[in-house]
Amino acid sequence: MPTLNIITNVPGDRVTSSDVLKALSKAVSKSVGKPEQWVMCSLTTDKPMIYGGSEEPCAFGYLMSIGSIGGDKNKAISAAICEVLSSQLGVPAARVYIEFSDAKASDVGWNGSTFA
Repeated sequence: MPTLNIITNVPGDRVTSSDVLKALSKAVSKSVGKPEQWVMCSLTTDKPMIYGGSEEPCAFGYLMSIGSIGGDKNKAISAAICEVLSSQLGVPAARVYIEFSDAKASDVGWNGSTFA
């Protein structure tokens, strides 16, 4: 149940959100190693943001998963997400931060309960 939220200052009228979300979903599924049926992604564009004193395209991502992330694996996940952000949104990898969170199954709600 990996969940990826991306916030960017890239204007929404320059983006086909559906294509970006599909590419992110596939990248997360493959790099995390979980079936895509459990992956959720969101994309917020047009967010006022500044990075390094510049308003050039940048993005912040938050990836939460029950297991399957952490340590060196995060490097591959980061690379996969940054590839999509670069190719689909024109955000250079050097202007992206991603926060990773490995959640306990009992702390994630689903289907009226939790995963534990």
